[in-house]
Amino acid sequence: MNNTLLVGLMALALTGCAGKSPERPFTLTLAHINDTHSHFDPTDARLKLGNQAVYTRLGGYPRLLSQAKALRQQAELNDQPLLFVHGGDAWQGTGYFKLNRGAMNADVLSQMQLDAMALGEHEFDLDNGRLSAFVQGVNFPVLAANLDASRDPDLQGLDNLKPYVLYAFDGNEKERVETVDDAGKRPVVAVMGLVLEDMANQSPHVGKLSFEREVDSAQNTVRALREQGVKHIVAVTHLGLERDRRLAQKVNGIDLIVGGHSHSLLGDFGNLGWESGEPYARRFNNPDGIGTTCVVQAGRFAQAMGQVSVTFTPDGRVSRCEGGNTLLSDNVFYRDIRRGDKYRLSEAQQQRLAAAIEAEPNIKMVAEDSALRAHIDKQYRPALVKAYGDEVGHVPLALTHVELPVEGRGSQIAPLVAASQLYWVNSPQVQAVTGRRADFALVAAGAVRNSLEPGVLKEGNVGLELLPFGNPISLVSLTGRQVAGLLLETINAALSSDAHTGRFPYGAGLRYSFNETSRGRGYLNRIEYLDNGQWQRIEPDARYQLALDGYHASGNEGWNTLFDSQQVFTDRLDLAFVNGKPAVFPVARLSKNGRGAIEVHYFNRPLDCKKAGVACNTDARALIDYVRARRPVLTALPESGVALNRL
Repeated sequence: MNNTLLVGLMALALTGCAGKSPERPFTLTLAHINDTHSHFDPTDARLKLGNQAVYTRLGGYPRLLSQAKALRQQAELNDQPLLFVHGGDAWQGTGYFKLNRGAMNADVLSQMQLDAMALGEHEFDLDNGRLSAFVQGVNFPVLAANLDASRDPDLQGLDNLKPYVLYAFDGNEKERVETVDDAGKRPVVAVMGLVLEDMANQSPHVGKLSFEREVDSAQNTVRALREQGVKHIVAVTHLGLERDRRLAQKVNGIDLIVGGHSHSLLGDFGNLGWESGEPYARRFNNPDGIGTTCVVQAGRFAQAMGQVSVTFTPDGRVSRCEGGNTLLSDNVFYRDIRRGDKYRLSEAQQQRLAAAIEAEPNIKMVAEDSALRAHIDKQYRPALVKAYGDEVGHVPLALTHVELPVEGRGSQIAPLVAASQLYWVNSPQVQAVTGRRADFALVAAGAVRNSLEPGVLKEGNVGLELLPFGNPISLVSLTGRQVAGLLLETINAALSSDAHTGRFPYGAGLRYSFNETSRGRGYLNRIEYLDNGQWQRIEPDARYQLALDGYHASGNEGWNTLFDSQQVFTDRLDLAFVNGKPAVFPVARLSKNGRGAIEVHYFNRPLDCKKAGVACNTDARALIDYVRARRPVLTALPESGVALNRL
């Protein structure tokens, strides 16, 4: 048996009757997932077991469901309390979302028997009408204590959108209750949700919602729950690990934070050839010096499930918090990522690997739930296969995407995306409408959503998976001083402890070297751009034409220099297709509305991506055109342009 699971089940067994007497220690176990991003199918993965590199597939929703059922069955057998929660960002990520616009997420998530879900920033990627349909379409509560929807016509008054819910336990039996009084003598657990307080800066589609301060709202909610007599409080958040820890150290009374957003796979996975994450289930002292809060998170892309067991003293304090993340693996292994029959390991080798996995504490072979697998394959997969469209090129070797360079190895894909944007904006047909030539391009790591596996590359692999947001490419001029400031703010923000690393900048036609001097802080000791085949120093007062996607060109996600430089006037051009041809939409200036969301003001005609004949996804089209014209056999560029020297 998986050791992490065994630890949790032993903890459950030792507290077998806790739910039946509130005067005795009470132990609650939570299974948790986050940032699943529509990865309904499993993802390819490389593992290292012993000295052998092997390839298999991890996760996917049918495998998550099998694991959840196993945990429920064991908890029922031992008559123990169990909750299953999602830390947000179920949306985006794959072609399934592009095609189904949240409806498939509601369908499949409802089959997972979740007890609660937090809202992530990507749940706001469409509009509040579609988000409302999702919230009303799922059979579990969606939580956000610091969200005020009272003025939004789509989300106001939804019964299923709540600040928190209460669960009363009698052993394994669980009941949603409205008040503590309704629970009688049964222990009550409150599950509250928290969303990003700066959501309006993270997502352009927040309607008339307002977002309250995370710490203040959390403390007010805890206070209200304590006044009702609730002793046990769990926060399901989508804030990122750094903010979760801040929350634990700034708020009194939260017992457990189950998080998302930073994609943090907590625990040491060096035994599998993966990086070691921060420790799982760390406890932090509350500001009152009395209470402690335990913090957990479970990675990304439906590859793993976390399991944490929390034991409380009779007066409601946390006396123990422990558990771990478990990668959920297929039972078929290959010696090459291409996975053909000729690469499949022999039966004897497969058996040895199975035994090796059985001995590891953080990975488990789990069969997919057959009913959910069949439902996805019948209802959704045929349209996905059809939508992938024409062949673009071939990927001979796996191209990996990591948001933050580690030990000198950064993303192999983000520099290609930047190169494609520089190529596209400087192509004759685009220059004919812009009258400009870009000097270099920048791409935020978070704009790239996945790695590329060997094989045929189709249009859908690019537009539905790799670059799914449908962003226009923008051309904007910055001084060399502003370019340096932009690089510094985004690098520092991405390097800070457990930050959202999607802010990290990659480039094309630009290279830089950054030296970290203290944790999450440093300086640039070189910034150069490629001018007629020669690398030249960026001059502070010279102006340069920068190509990047329109979302970050507006200063979203912490690219603040770009917003600051365009508040009064800008020469920025946004590029989209109108009736199949490149067209220019000049931007006049940027502003922020009362909710903090960035707004783009255009000269003459606004860019309306929903208008008939208008296609805004020039970011994806640029990469498709670049691969076809320049790199039909797609391999990594010789250099990433990034030299990151960390402490």
